[in-house]
Amino acid sequence: MYRRIMSEVDVKLGIKSILDRIDIAYNKRAQTFVAPKPKLVAVSKTKPIELILDAYSVGQRDFGENYVKELVEKATNSQILEQCKDIRWHFIGHLQRNKINKIVNLPGLSMIQTVDSEKLADSLNTAWGKLKTGQPGKENLEILIQINTSDEDEKNGVEPNDAPNLYRHVIEKCTNLKCVGIMTIGKFGHDYSKGPNPDFITLMKCHAEICTTFELDPMNVNVSMGMSDDFENAIDMGSTIVRVGSSIFGYRPKKNES
Repeated sequence: MYRRIMSEVDVKLGIKSILDRIDIAYNKRAQTFVAPKPKLVAVSKTKPIELILDAYSVGQRDFGENYVKELVEKATNSQILEQCKDIRWHFIGHLQRNKINKIVNLPGLSMIQTVDSEKLADSLNTAWGKLKTGQPGKENLEILIQINTSDEDEKNGVEPNDAPNLYRHVIEKCTNLKCVGIMTIGKFGHDYSKGPNPDFITLMKCHAEICTTFELDPMNVNVSMGMSDDFENAIDMGSTIVRVGSSIFGYRPKKNES
């Protein structure tokens, strides 16, 4: 299913380069932002198992997938299971409720970054609760609230003004989930010569409101924003999780090309 789009992709060098750039951006970040050093999620969608193994071999542990079918295939792959025992999968695509049971019991599932409604949160809470019943001591599933900061119809996510209400619903009603922050995809192609990314500004305002409303330490509320073309700008604004794919794994084809 997965094929190399480039004759050779030096994933190991790609990981090192991105981590170095994260360090530089983090050290340059204004001290007014109270946030931990960003975590790198390597977005491996449409990429072959071999490239994931390469990234894992140099210490990368967090990987992001957008499609349920692809995540299932990779998380249950015999090579991944044998050689990547500490891998942490992040689901970063739109999750339909009828697909929840396909991924909640996958080995290595670490986080769902795209919870955008009370109904989805409730369904995840129920599904994870059933797993916890059969596995005493199992920890709550970490999730992020997805916020549509760009007000684009094709983008999923709760409206910024409704984010605190969804956050409240999860922490008060979903006892099997652990809400650890917020995320956005944002509009592509922002021209930084015109100033900071408005999507990042909006997400950080949501972060501040949530921390104030629920009396949370900003250090403990993650902000997932920034991808290959803008993760350094996102870090400068306060991002704690960056999702980088093509800068590590090379060109990614459109879904109908893969």
